[in-house]
Amino acid sequence: MLQAASLFNQLLQHFPRTEFASLVKKHQAERAAKGFTCWTQFVSMTFCQLAHADSLREICNGLACSEGKLVHLGVTNAPNKSTLSYANEHRPAALFEDLFYTSLNRFRSQEGMGARKAKFRFKNKLMSMDSTTISLCLDLFPWAKFRRAKGGVKAHVLLDHDDYLPSYVLITEAKKSDVRIAQSLDINAGSIVAIDRGYCDYALFGKWDGRGVFFVTRLKDNAAYEVVESAIGPLPRNILADELIRFTGVKAVKDYPHPIRRVVVWDPINEREIVLLTNLLHFGPTTIAAIYKDRWEIELFFENSTWCTPLDVITFRGSIAPNRPLVGSVDAFVRTRIVQRPLCAESRARSHKPATPATVSTESTAKQSSV
Repeated sequence: MLQAASLFNQLLQHFPRTEFASLVKKHQAERAAKGFTCWTQFVSMTFCQLAHADSLREICNGLACSEGKLVHLGVTNAPNKSTLSYANEHRPAALFEDLFYTSLNRFRSQEGMGARKAKFRFKNKLMSMDSTTISLCLDLFPWAKFRRAKGGVKAHVLLDHDDYLPSYVLITEAKKSDVRIAQSLDINAGSIVAIDRGYCDYALFGKWDGRGVFFVTRLKDNAAYEVVESAIGPLPRNILADELIRFTGVKAVKDYPHPIRRVVVWDPINEREIVLLTNLLHFGPTTIAAIYKDRWEIELFFENSTWCTPLDVITFRGSIAPNRPLVGSVDAFVRTRIVQRPLCAESRARSHKPATPATVSTESTAKQSSV
């Protein structure tokens, strides 16, 4: 017997149906449901992300055009637009949030997400923090008003460098300050956080330093400081300066009165100086430079994530209302990392034009023979 094994089917096999059913029962997501299951909703919205569908019509028509081949996905019939819309509006988003963290913990425990690219000798947890703005149509999402004629939301991500997957994601209004979000996070003592210059806030540094959290960032160009001590002897390659400084500004002295380290690194590729600021006083300057260089992984995460925002996937409700139009965006990135092979290559190569629905859902790319 020949069994169809499309990429979509192989992808869904990483989410056990028994585990999914237990989460559905836990959240009572199918209470008073009449035939339309949460699994069908999950498959439909996953298809939406991978096919870059822009509307409910594209989702439903894309699945309906190959209705006879949906059985291997666990779906009997393609959903109607009104049915999918009603489910997205009324079913709890906590189900899919719980599914994401449950799957993420399982994959991490199995070490199936790869390992840190750069090898460091220290045992501290290394993370990076950054945010990205996701543009939305202001007419369709009036709650996401960003500027006079522009809408959007902001995704704040805390990336774990053990496997380059997020340990925390928060989606807020686009006007939300990055520093305020960073101040609200409870980071474990001993962790090292790599951040860009947008998080350069002396009060934040003082809070982290008091809690035993280490950071590596870039120094502002207009920062006022005095040099307390300089490294003696020859410096490592591409290290121009290694100094212990103290801020002299009135507010800076109040918020961060402790000495802090300033490391100047020469970037031979771009032929420029990079001035780093850190409270890691016992690490080598080359290690500090390598930590900040590894921060680029969060930029690659933003580049590879499919932040797909369907135009009419219905307004959502609940405590994480701003997140729900984007349900599955982080999931989609995780799923592509799981499979470890190109997914929906046609749609990724032509991001300006949605892929043909058959490319994702129905094209059987492999045949498995079973006795």
